[in-house]
Amino acid sequence: MNEAGIPLCVDLDGTLTPVDTLHESLLQLARQSPMAIMLLPIWLLRGKAQLKREVANRTAYDTSLLPLNAELHTWLKAERDAGRRIVLATAADSHIAQQIAEQVGMFDSVIASDGICNLSAEAKRKRLVEHFGEKGFDYVGNERADEYVWRSARKAVVVGTHSQAARAARITEVERHFVAPAAGLKVWLKAMRLHQWVKNLLIFLPILLAHRITAPVVLLQAGVAFVAFGLCASSVYLLNDLFDLPADRLHPRKRNRPFAAGLLSARGGLMVSAMLFCVSALLAVSVGLKFAGVLAGYYLLTWAYSLRLKRAASVDVMTLAGLYTIRIIAGSAATGIPLSFWLLAFSVFIFLSLGFVKRYTELDDARRAGRLTASGRGYTAEDLPLIMTLGVAAGYCTVVVMALYINSPESQLLYRHNKPLWLICPLLLYWISRVWLLTTRGQMHDDPVVFALRDRLSLGVIGLLGIVVLLSA
Repeated sequence: MNEAGIPLCVDLDGTLTPVDTLHESLLQLARQSPMAIMLLPIWLLRGKAQLKREVANRTAYDTSLLPLNAELHTWLKAERDAGRRIVLATAADSHIAQQIAEQVGMFDSVIASDGICNLSAEAKRKRLVEHFGEKGFDYVGNERADEYVWRSARKAVVVGTHSQAARAARITEVERHFVAPAAGLKVWLKAMRLHQWVKNLLIFLPILLAHRITAPVVLLQAGVAFVAFGLCASSVYLLNDLFDLPADRLHPRKRNRPFAAGLLSARGGLMVSAMLFCVSALLAVSVGLKFAGVLAGYYLLTWAYSLRLKRAASVDVMTLAGLYTIRIIAGSAATGIPLSFWLLAFSVFIFLSLGFVKRYTELDDARRAGRLTASGRGYTAEDLPLIMTLGVAAGYCTVVVMALYINSPESQLLYRHNKPLWLICPLLLYWISRVWLLTTRGQMHDDPVVFALRDRLSLGVIGLLGIVVLLSA
């Protein structure tokens, strides 16, 4: 029989798409109906097929956003154009499988789990043999469970590592091998967003401004707190990316994040997130219960932000400003340095302004793409002028707070040469004005902190601020 007469049966999860649709559907269920998660054990007792059906019925999982294996997709299209029958054969629920088949537009039929039979491994092999006969089909798969199917397939098409292809070759002839990108350390570090750890340098601000940065014990406590906060933040970033998958896949830049692009699995992300949190908690307790309490508050607030608050207009940016300020409070809790009213006021206003920068950039990107709203946010394009006004006002309030601090008795006691500190005000005015000018021009990164670390002029302003403080000390 020629190739055109042999149907090509294609697996879905991990093959046609690099993601697992069940795991992502469970995440969406947790976000939409957290209480429904408690029903999972009951559904599972009725069988995995029933679990998949219940989850599919309760979630509006947008299959149109799924990343596809581009190389495999191109090859399948060429095979179909050559007259070959293409069948989607998946253990995913038939509701999801049918949606994907319609969107991809090249499958002649769909064989999937139906709420009664979980079409995986041996069950899938038997079903395909019933339809096409022993050795009457070729099968495209990616994992060990597919080895059952390959035993009855004429040829195997492997999506995965070279070792997976070698195992398949011991079972049947391998027609094609598509190498799946490996989730290496570099990809995980990108997902953990180590560059965002720079935000946790705010922990050192209390000891820096109190002129205690050279005290070894205090510096060690702040250093351990920095690592604990970094691990906790990375744990949160992983969870946030997992819960934000639909919005990220609609975003022009965020769609390339490891989870959105399918480079990392949802299950792996949950496991690594839990591990990072546990290590962070142990370090936090070693620093002190007061610091551990602040870190726990940060973690809970971040969860609230990820699940609800980020979609509430104004509340979202206030929460962002609060999350930055908590880092300063954590530095005080870790080292015992008393908090300064001036420092807290400065932090709230500067990060409120940067929060509005972030929202303005996201909304402006959506507007330029022809959408009236930013996905997963509580704003519309009509809010852009107001967001800019609020952001600029908050930024300029930062300068006012700084001016009042410079003129305060606390500043005059702490700095021997107080007058050079006045140079901070014009430097801040310039930087805030420039940030908002670039933002309204559409030239701002969606994370203004990342922008500041990459922008030469911003780094120059930070350097000048440091020189001014040193001259005043």
